[in-house]
Amino acid sequence: MNILFTICGRAGSKGIKNKNIKDFVGFPLPYYTLSAIDLYLRQHPDTQYDIVVNTDSPELIKLMKQNKMRDIAVIERAASLAGDSVGKIDVIHNCLDEMEKRNSCTYDFVVDLDITSPLRRVCDIEALISTHIMKRPDVTTSVAPARRNPYFNQVMRTAHGVKKVIESNYTARQQAPEIYDMNASLYAYSPDHLRSGKGVLDGYCEIIEMYDTGILDLDHENDYELMQVIAEYLFNKNSDFRLIRDNIKKVNCKMKLNN
Repeated sequence: MNILFTICGRAGSKGIKNKNIKDFVGFPLPYYTLSAIDLYLRQHPDTQYDIVVNTDSPELIKLMKQNKMRDIAVIERAASLAGDSVGKIDVIHNCLDEMEKRNSCTYDFVVDLDITSPLRRVCDIEALISTHIMKRPDVTTSVAPARRNPYFNQVMRTAHGVKKVIESNYTARQQAPEIYDMNASLYAYSPDHLRSGKGVLDGYCEIIEMYDTGILDLDHENDYELMQVIAEYLFNKNSDFRLIRDNIKKVNCKMKLNN
């Protein structure tokens, strides 16, 4: 099994300045993603893999090259893939094509980990990869149970007030179909799907569930502050989350001792 792990991040950010290179609870934000990959690979030493960062940010490239966890390939993102309107799946497709060309190889699938979702566990990556291998979908992605349901307690504005998003006669949320939020943390793609030009959900898609309060959309500075509060709580209460942070800390200590 040959896996390409992708880490993609654009330079700058409109909502949170330099989001992809900010410190998060004492360490660079992208190191949490790299730490999760590192720990997964340590637990699966027979895995063939490459890790690539795709970015137009010199600062992010420097950060990733300085890491002591894993060797990382770099793709300097073309201007045509750097705009706000470019879908991330197009960038991941570019990673696949470029890395197969560089290494004269083929990958069985691509695993993308979002930089702005630092609170993930090794078991989440394991669940994603095992589901993708077992069920062989076009895409496997991570979700969390939705806190609101369009069949029951979500409404939309109309010309005459509001109404339920989906008309139904459900009187309790438990009666409504189970709904999930895509939490934009983990994705596994088949190479054929990436090359098809289709969207994430345009083929056969499977899901894995993640811890439901571990992911927030980082759109504003207060989101970033709140995520750090949640992180501190999870690091104190849950050893699986703490392991990711402690791995970064351990490697950083070794770097300081060697300097």
